[in-house]
Amino acid sequence: MKEIRPALLMLLLFTLICGGLYPAVVTGLAQLLFPAQADGSLIADATGRVIGSALIGQPFSDPKYLWPRPSATGGFAYNPLASGGANISPASPAYGKTIGERLGKLPAAGLTGPIAADLVQASGSGLDPHVSPEAAAAQVLRIAQARGLSEARVADMLAAHLETRQFGFLGAPRINVLAVNLALDAAAP
Repeated sequence: MKEIRPALLMLLLFTLICGGLYPAVVTGLAQLLFPAQADGSLIADATGRVIGSALIGQPFSDPKYLWPRPSATGGFAYNPLASGGANISPASPAYGKTIGERLGKLPAAGLTGPIAADLVQASGSGLDPHVSPEAAAAQVLRIAQARGLSEARVADMLAAHLETRQFGFLGAPRINVLAVNLALDAAAP
C-alpha cells in the first residue's frame, strides 16, 4: 500500500493536469488569440449560414465552378471521417487505371492547356481544399463560358485568391476552391 498510494496520487495529479488543465488552457488561448482557426476556419455565405471550411475540400462538378482535386475518401467524396490517402503505389495497375479514367474525363470537361497533376491525383488526406494555379488556369475557359464572363475576369478572380507560400518558403502557391467559387457566385450567379 505504501508504494501504491503515491502512484495513485501521481496518476490523479497528471490526469488533472494533462487531461483537464492543459487542454483548457490551450483551448482558451486558441479561442482568445485565433478564434476563427480554433472554430475550424469556417466559411459562411452572405446570410451568415456556414457552408464549409477553408480547410476541407468540397465536391464541385458543375461547369460554372472551379473544380477541386479528386477526393481519395472513397464513395463519400470529401468525407472528413474517411480522411486518408489511398495508399496505392504509382506502380500499381489500379493507380494507373484510376489516373487514366480521370484523364479521360478531362477533355470533355472543357479543360485547356497542360493538365496539372492535381486535377487527376488526390492529395494525401483526400480532402485538400486547394488547387495549384496551373490547375485553376486550365479551368478558366470553361468557367468563363459557363458564367458568361470574360476569361480575363475569371483569371483576375483566381489571381485575387492566390495564396502564396507560408512565411515565403513553406508549401506551394495555391488557390482555395471554395473561396473562388463563392466569389464567382457573387460576380455572376
